[in-house]
Amino acid sequence: MNLTSPSQVKDWCIANGFHPNKVLGQNFLVDRNSLDAIVAAAGDVAGQRVLEIGPGLGVLTEALLAAGAEVLAVEKDTRLAGRLSEALGNPSGLLVVAADALRVDWDELLQPGFCACVSNLPYSVGTRILLDLAFRAGAPERFVLLVQSEVAERFAAPEGSPHRGQAGVWLQLDYDISAICQVPPTCFWPRPEVDSTVVRLDRHPCGLAAEERKRYFELTKLSFMHRRKQLGALLRKAAGALACSDAELSERLKKCGLDPKIRPEELSVSQWESLATVYAAATT
Repeated sequence: MNLTSPSQVKDWCIANGFHPNKVLGQNFLVDRNSLDAIVAAAGDVAGQRVLEIGPGLGVLTEALLAAGAEVLAVEKDTRLAGRLSEALGNPSGLLVVAADALRVDWDELLQPGFCACVSNLPYSVGTRILLDLAFRAGAPERFVLLVQSEVAERFAAPEGSPHRGQAGVWLQLDYDISAICQVPPTCFWPRPEVDSTVVRLDRHPCGLAAEERKRYFELTKLSFMHRRKQLGALLRKAAGALACSDAELSERLKKCGLDPKIRPEELSVSQWESLATVYAAATT
């Protein structure tokens, strides 16, 4: 079966009584140009281990194997997981794990080491999967992901952007994020109701120590719960390790050169890092 042929993919599904599940985000990529762009963005994967989440019918799996990669594919749908290896000719470089990416033991699966995670992520849970995976000790250095365009915008949004939020601020701490190409609904079967984007994340060094990183995530999580409010007002109500007096808060913001009236979405990653460093120093 030509997995980039919409008619052949549709005919196979009908012949096998398979109905794509919207809840699982089963919109199969059937466009050769988009497929080539994803594989190219992954870089030279020949002889390298690549992680794929949600392989579906295997169009991306097949392309990665053809590029010389060894692929570990995690598929929640047991029907698709059970057929994938045989459908692709039982390649020696493929290992299929039938599991839910939201519940799998990533620390165990990541032990062999992977150069990249290359995936068409399920739309409904893609961000949750990425955030669960990206900050683990064994996470790949590179992610090449096909996601909803609005999600890609949030991942890459700079300070001051209306799309800036917690997910982007978290990911940008460790990764350079760039959009590779747009993928319209016509490139999938069944067609989704939204546009998609191929986005690439490349890990960069993070200068924060462990306690500073902890404060970074605590501060941003608290602040983006009410992103339109002023930072000073948000932090004044903080509890636990982030709690401090009004005078202490004023001093901490002053050390970072931050106006208490600034809103969370207006801070750069480096400003969040500075604030986290000040908080960590005051609480250790």
